[in-house]
Amino acid sequence: MSLLSLEQALEQMLSVLPSPTKTETLAIHQAANRICAKDMISPINVPSFDNSAMDGYAVRLADLAQSMTLFVAGKSFAGKPFEGEWKAQTAVRIMTGAVIPEGADAVVMQEEVNVNADGSVTFTTLPKSGQNIRRIGEDVKQGDVVLKAGTKLNAVSLPLLASLGIAEVDVFTPLKVAVLSTGDELVPVGQPLKQGQIYDTNRFAVKLMLEKLHCDVLDFGILPDNQAEFEKAFLTAQEQADLVITSGGVSVGEADFTKTVLEKVGQINFWKLAIKPGKPFAFGRLNNAWFCGLPGNPVSALVTFYQLVQPVIAKLSGLTYSQPARLQAVAATKLKKSPGRLDFQRGFYHVNENGQLQVQPVGFQGSHLFSSFVKSNCFIVLERERGNVEAGETVTIELFNELLA
Repeated sequence: MSLLSLEQALEQMLSVLPSPTKTETLAIHQAANRICAKDMISPINVPSFDNSAMDGYAVRLADLAQSMTLFVAGKSFAGKPFEGEWKAQTAVRIMTGAVIPEGADAVVMQEEVNVNADGSVTFTTLPKSGQNIRRIGEDVKQGDVVLKAGTKLNAVSLPLLASLGIAEVDVFTPLKVAVLSTGDELVPVGQPLKQGQIYDTNRFAVKLMLEKLHCDVLDFGILPDNQAEFEKAFLTAQEQADLVITSGGVSVGEADFTKTVLEKVGQINFWKLAIKPGKPFAFGRLNNAWFCGLPGNPVSALVTFYQLVQPVIAKLSGLTYSQPARLQAVAATKLKKSPGRLDFQRGFYHVNENGQLQVQPVGFQGSHLFSSFVKSNCFIVLERERGNVEAGETVTIELFNELLA
């Protein structure tokens, strides 16, 4: 059986996953990092009135055409507009944000005006029509879609809603994700290791990433290498969660029961991908939840979560997902690569003395060597059929997004 490419796997997963339907209404001060469930329409114009962009003087161009020196008819402050009669051959002193007097053509900034001893002001430049005037609806027009459904609400989008007087927002309910680790060799962090044991870091890493993605995490702990225990845990988890994520148990060893149990209590859509690290990744469906099976090696688990599970969670959460940025860079050193699988090597990119974007691998690239991630800021993405890369060749890099930042 030929291995699926990353693109094929993503297409298959995203095509069968549903969009969320459960929503709730929150006050905007409670909605940070939630996903907007419907288009947000502006109920007002912003600005809601013509106002001044500068401290200066509101003028009529017809008055300046007759004389560049005018007397001051009054003042317009923010929150306190000019209300007197605005006679011909006069200007109105105006402050930033104040209402533009009716009939004004422009605002001249105060630095371009000389104040005379008799109280009149002389303009040193002739303004253009509309100069330094913020027009009604210039930023947002009433009826505009200011946020699309699927937008994450944050420190930019929420103040925008506040500026429109919108106090509540409909959001999708958080995704519930059950997390399990598998393997007799795993020990919880904090307990002493015995011969042949290792610490359960995958579940810890997955939980941290899920928290960054603002999921509700259900921790089912470590499963022993026992098929009956696997089946029991899967059935329990899928009753409580929208998505079940395991690490380990998806390879082809005698104790790798995940695929077997998934085929018994659900269905497996695919497993084994043409990527490195991360070949033994499984995707499928339980009766009441979706399933992603990560490899047991820590680097493979993180890479597959980042490349495959992250967009799955976005789709199930209602988030409009953007793939992490990919750029072209120059390889600083030789990169080892065998044709056959898309390779994600840990790298560090920087701008060199020639102004070029340059990248170099960080540490050894074994799927069990997790420490290299600490010094990395990108993946070096080497094409499926590409071989070794020589120093100076151009490669694609994928910058880490906030999930690994």
